[in-house]
Amino acid sequence: MQTFFTPEQLRDPGIERANQILRSCVHCGMCTATCPTYQVLGDELDSPRGRIYLIKDMLEQGRPADARTVTHIDRCLSCLACMTTCPSGVHYMHLVDHARAHIETTYRRPLMDRLLRRVLALVIPYPGRFRLSLRLARLGRPFKRLMPDARLRAMLDMAPARLPPPSPNDRPQTFAVPDRKKRVALMTGCAQKALDTDINDATIRLLTRLGVETVVPKGMGCCGALTHHMGREADAQASAGRNIRAFMAEVLGEGLDAIIINTSGCGTTVKDYGHMFRGDPLAADAAKVSALAKDVTEFLDELGLPEADMGLRVAYHAACSLQHGQKVTNAPKALLRRAGFEVVEPADPHLCCGSAGTYNLMQPEISAELKTRKVATLEAQGPELIAAGNIGCMVQIGSGTALPVVHTVELLDWATGGPKPAKLG
Repeated sequence: MQTFFTPEQLRDPGIERANQILRSCVHCGMCTATCPTYQVLGDELDSPRGRIYLIKDMLEQGRPADARTVTHIDRCLSCLACMTTCPSGVHYMHLVDHARAHIETTYRRPLMDRLLRRVLALVIPYPGRFRLSLRLARLGRPFKRLMPDARLRAMLDMAPARLPPPSPNDRPQTFAVPDRKKRVALMTGCAQKALDTDINDATIRLLTRLGVETVVPKGMGCCGALTHHMGREADAQASAGRNIRAFMAEVLGEGLDAIIINTSGCGTTVKDYGHMFRGDPLAADAAKVSALAKDVTEFLDELGLPEADMGLRVAYHAACSLQHGQKVTNAPKALLRRAGFEVVEPADPHLCCGSAGTYNLMQPEISAELKTRKVATLEAQGPELIAAGNIGCMVQIGSGTALPVVHTVELLDWATGGPKPAKLG
C-alpha cells in the first residue's frame, strides 16, 4: 500500500511504525474472511481492510479522529484473526493500538462513553475495586430494565451469582519445592483474582508438583492490557512499568526461567512489552520480560507432563489472544490429550467468542451474537465440558451454556493428582 506521510510526520516513532505496517498491506482482502465483525455486520469498514483505510487517512492527514472512524475502530475486537490469515504479515495489532491512542488524545467522546470507559479503567485492573463493583452490580440487577443504556445492562449481567473469597496464594510469596528443577514467576492477573481464584491455585499446585519453584512477585499488578486497548497509553505504561520492575527484581535476585501467564489476554500484552517500551529507559528490561513470558501451556509442554487417562470429552475453545496473539495453538490440546481427555474442537475455531477484554461491556449487541455462535459450535460437538485458557472467554461462554467451563490448567492439575475442579460438581 502506498503511503504519503511527510518526513516530519515520520520522525514520530508511532507514525514511523504505522507507515511500515501500512506499506506491508496489499489490500488483498483475505482478512475479511476471518474477521468476526465483518461476518456479523457485513460492512467493509468493519473489516481489517476497511479499518486500515480509515486509519491511514486519519494518520496521513494528521487530523483528529472523527465519529465515523471511532465507530468502526471501537467495533474491532482486536481478536487478531486477521494477523493469522494475512499472507503479507501486516501487524494489525500495533496499527490499531496506535489508532486507539490517537483517538483517545484527539476525539471527545459523548459524556456516557467517557464515564463508562473511565469507570472501567479505574475498576477492573484493581481486584479489590472490581470485587466490590461486582457485589454492587448484583444488588442492581433487579433494576436492569430501568437502565437506559445497553452497556449498563451488560455490566449488571456480568456479575456472577457467587464470588469466591480472595485466595491467600495470590499474595506476594514464594512456593518453594524440595528438588527445584526451575524457578518461575506467576502473573496472577487482576480480574481473574476476583472472578475465579481456582485458576491460580491450580497453576501453583501443578507447577510445584512438577518441581517448579513459583514466586508471586511483590509489586506486580495489572498487565496494562485493558487501558492499552482503550488507547490510554499513560495508564498502560504505568501498569506495565510496575510489572517490569517487579519481574526484573526476581530476575536479578534468584533468577527466573520463565514468567508464567495463565490469562492469555495478559500474555499477549506482556509479550509485547518490548515494543511498548521501545526507546524508553526501560526498553532493555521490557524486552527481557517479554522474552521470559510464556503461557502456562507453553511452559508445561516444554517441561513435560505424566500421562493419565481422564476419559472425559472436552471441547477446547482457543482464546484469540492465545491462538492469534501468541500463536500458541497445539500445546493446550496436546497436553489435554496426554492427560487422557478426548479433545474436540468447534467449527470455525479461529472466530472470537465476543469477550475481548471489555468488548462485551462496550459492544454488547455484537458480543452477544458472537457468543451465541460460539456456544452453538461448541455444544454441537457433544462435550461433557468446555476448556479454555482465558478468564474472559470462560465468563463469556459460561454465560451462554449449561456446560461447565474450566480452565485448561485446572484439568491438567486434576489429571496429575490435584483436586477435581469445583465447576465439575
